[in-house]
Amino acid sequence: MSSAISSARFSVLDRSRVREGHTGPEALRDTVGLAREAERLGYHRFWVAEHHGVPGVAGSAPTVLAAAVAGATRTIRVGTGGVMLPNHRPLVVAEQFGVLESLFPGRVDMGLGRSVGFTDGVRRALGRGKDDAEDFAAQLDELLGWFRGTSPTGVRARPAEGLTVPPFVLAMGEGATIAARAGLPMVIGDLRDRDGVRRGIDRYRERFCPSEWASEPYVVVSGTVAVAGTPEEARRLLIPEAWSMAYSRTHGSFPPLPPAERVETLSLSAKERGFYESGLSGHLAGTEEEVAHRLETVLEETGAQEVLVTTSTHDREALLDSYRRLAAIAGLDGGTATRR
Repeated sequence: MSSAISSARFSVLDRSRVREGHTGPEALRDTVGLAREAERLGYHRFWVAEHHGVPGVAGSAPTVLAAAVAGATRTIRVGTGGVMLPNHRPLVVAEQFGVLESLFPGRVDMGLGRSVGFTDGVRRALGRGKDDAEDFAAQLDELLGWFRGTSPTGVRARPAEGLTVPPFVLAMGEGATIAARAGLPMVIGDLRDRDGVRRGIDRYRERFCPSEWASEPYVVVSGTVAVAGTPEEARRLLIPEAWSMAYSRTHGSFPPLPPAERVETLSLSAKERGFYESGLSGHLAGTEEEVAHRLETVLEETGAQEVLVTTSTHDREALLDSYRRLAAIAGLDGGTATRR
């Protein structure tokens, strides 16, 4: 194992993807089951996501799901990747994480993003518009102020005030600059755009201002990692997500994940084929030896301290096997430490 891999943390972000032939409730229960397995394998964090009105994603209430995950596990850190702050009042977000931290002290992370809904209809239903994302820096400052007790309103966020819930910024677009100025850890992806990731990390490190939350830059790189016995098996893990993404790009709706064998029988238009092939390329996929080499390259190129794995597929057993193989690559041992 390389020194870059052995010194990095490895974590999991599960987006509660709905699978063809299965239900949304099943997807949420699968997420909780995966969290238990991630803890057993020794992964550092387990995060859940926020999506609204998406047929293929069941995770619409990340703090509620994070509570279920934390209640089903004992040692792994639990959090969000992320709560989309423009969708919510910062006071309510602070209260929710204050409750989580109070119930599961020392285990909760607060990953925050700036997206405002997948479609115009969802944004209208949330009472938000695209411009709300432009206020993310101010929303972030207000949120952190509730934990510090510095709100000028005179209102106190209970039980959040005085608690320490580590915040992370999901760095999409201007997120790297916002994370740097706020002095917060940054999560950046996806790994298919290696040049874009490096530019974002460089910008973050150059502009980082130490804060009470982080004394130095902390970089988490996120993306799909698929490990299997053969390169072909690893590629098949990528097929359901690649097809669903291609479908969403051509039809405007993100569907449940289909089985790989069904996708392989489909006739795709040239446009769909282009998106599909793009969705299959650039990921860290292959055998243990191949993925270890690619992981080492990524970590050496980026200097990241942590890898957040975001893999989704239809075949749950193949997904669990991939996470087991990755844990072996990373030298995880199922330890019980709750490092920050």
